Amino acid sequence: MEPNVFDQLANHYDTPERKELAQIIASEIQKECRNSHSKTLFDYGCGTGLVGLSLTSLVGHVSFIDSSAPMLGIVREKIKNLNLTNAEVIHSNFLGSSRNKKADILLVSLVLLHIPDTKKILNFFYEILNPNEKLMIVDFDKNKKINHPKVHNGFRSRNKILTK
Repeated sequence: MEPNVFDQLANHYDTPERKELAQIIASEIQKECRNSHSKTLFDYGCGTGLVGLSLTSLVGHVSFIDSSAPMLGIVREKIKNLNLTNAEVIHSNFLGSSRNKKADILLVSLVLLHIPDTKKILNFFYEILNPNEKLMIVDFDKNKKINHPKVHNGFRSRNKILTK
């Protein structure tokens, strides 16, 4: 089994640059989460929770979902330190154990570039999203200068919130 690079990065992931980028992303996502106090949000590929933790006061419940146990350990610690009662962590490989849960808001921030079969994962997201609710995808713009076998080189920008 190939080691998860994010397991190795977990304890050093929250750099000033990543925190700054997360704040920019979160400020845009927060606008879309207004009036969502009864909604359930899934933060898929949450990492250390840099974006999703800023949304906990805007929604009824947040599930932080990631395939890296060390990243989720950091999220658990942050949840504990913030005394949050409306948050949980779920260790999942994205297509497994969370399939039976449903979300009203599904946040996928800087995740798709790491997933080889984006069509499969987008179909999965559609399955777990409640009808007439939001899928919010944040990712990098297409950059043809990037060429790596394990990541996409970005996506064409559409600046749009998708609803099911």
